[in-house]
Amino acid sequence: MEFLSVKINIPENCNVIIGQSHFIKTAEDLYEVMVNAMPGPKFGVAFAEASGPCLIRVEGTDEDMKAAAVENMKNIACGHSFCIMLKDCFPVNVLNAIKNCREVVNIFCATANPVEVIIARTDLGRGIMGVIDGFPPKGVEGPPDVMKRKEFLRMIGYKL
Repeated sequence: MEFLSVKINIPENCNVIIGQSHFIKTAEDLYEVMVNAMPGPKFGVAFAEASGPCLIRVEGTDEDMKAAAVENMKNIACGHSFCIMLKDCFPVNVLNAIKNCREVVNIFCATANPVEVIIARTDLGRGIMGVIDGFPPKGVEGPPDVMKRKEFLRMIGYKL
C-alpha cells in the first residue's frame, strides 16, 4: 500500500466539498440537491464511478466550476468519490441537504482553505483516507478574538 497527498485546486473566492458516494446517479442527485437548497447556486459536481466504465460524471450550473471539479476529481482519482466546487455561496448553505442525499456516504471536507486529500493506493485502486484542511491552531482565542469572530459573522450576514 502506498499513501499519496493530492493538493486540491480551489479557485479564488470559491469553496469545495469532497465526499464519498455509492451510485451512478450521484451526479444528478447532487445537482438536484444544490439547485433546491438555495436560489441560483453556481457550482460544478464531479463524481467518479467505481465500476463499469469508471467515468467521471459531471453536472452543474457553472462551466468554470464544472471544469475545476473535474480537474480535482482527475487528481483524486478515487472511485465513488465526488467533488463539488461552489462559487458565490458557502458550504453551510447546502451541506445538510448534501448529507441527506441518499447516495452520500461521507463528507470529508467543506472549505475554502487549502486542502490536501490523503489517498491510499493498492493493487485494487485508490481510496480517500481523509483530508488535511487548512493550518494547525496557533493558540486559543482571547476576548479580542471573540469580538472579531462575532463581528465577522455579522458582517457576512450569518448572525444578527
